Amino acid sequence: MRADRLLAILLTLQGRGMVSARELAQRLEVSTRTIYRDVDALSAAGVPVYCEQGRSGGVRLLDGYQAKVPALTPEESMSLFVLTSQRTHADLGLGDALASAMSKLLAAVPQSQRSDAERAGLRILADPRPWMKPGDEVPQLALVQRVVLNDLRLHITYRHGRSERVSRYTLDPYGLVAKAGVWYLVADSRRAARLFRVSRMLEATELNEPVRRRSTVTLEQLWSDLSTVAEQRPTEVSAVVRVVPAALGRIRRITASYLVAEDPVTDVPGKKGQVDITLQFNHIWAARGLLLGFGADVEVLSPPELREEMRRCAEEVQQLYS
Repeated sequence: MRADRLLAILLTLQGRGMVSARELAQRLEVSTRTIYRDVDALSAAGVPVYCEQGRSGGVRLLDGYQAKVPALTPEESMSLFVLTSQRTHADLGLGDALASAMSKLLAAVPQSQRSDAERAGLRILADPRPWMKPGDEVPQLALVQRVVLNDLRLHITYRHGRSERVSRYTLDPYGLVAKAGVWYLVADSRRAARLFRVSRMLEATELNEPVRRRSTVTLEQLWSDLSTVAEQRPTEVSAVVRVVPAALGRIRRITASYLVAEDPVTDVPGKKGQVDITLQFNHIWAARGLLLGFGADVEVLSPPELREEMRRCAEEVQQLYS
């Protein structure tokens, strides 16, 4: 609705002073022409808003102007108190600040809505951490956070995942992203956007140089592009395994991120209650490493090369302990 868009423009300008028409258009998912029409409408309604021309120009609100913002709706009050797990704030050293901020927010909520808002905070929790995986140790997070907030460049020594290869980079950071309990830095390396897992930073050094970000992109845009590419990496192994009933619940939980399909076994004598599940892995050794841990609770049915790999590894283990 246009009224909501006008209020969003006004609140954004009130918080930041001046914002480019292009950024407002992207944030509100309209054209820049629509933004200029909305600015005219605000001006006609008596709001001291105007446009500054030039390369560094934008839409500006007169300094010192404070709009009278409508009271929060019941839904808006509740949304403020349905929080994610506080671990993200604790990682950033903001755990106590969050508790204090929520107390102040509650005081600002209309009296008639406070009980519902408090109840939402007590009864609903979104936990972004994955199942059965230990949290990342992120000793460099505080330094990386400081560099990001101070718009400085960063030099890191970085370990590349399973390969254990170590490289050094000079980065121009756009920002930090917490994804499923894992912290990532989105940064340009030689003018190309990349993701860096903060827990894999062996060393990090703050450079006394202003960051050199590209003005045409935002953190949100880069994260969307990079995460999409990461999720579209080709899957090399599609494994069908047969699971015994007693282990089904446990194996479902552990393999949740690999699970593609599940089919009850109904046409094989002596296999009542067993289930065939299809799992996808990036490498055959990843499939082998996970499935060997289940012992005789799972049987690999396909592909043949994975079945053979399981047999070979089982024989090696048997020989080792015989």
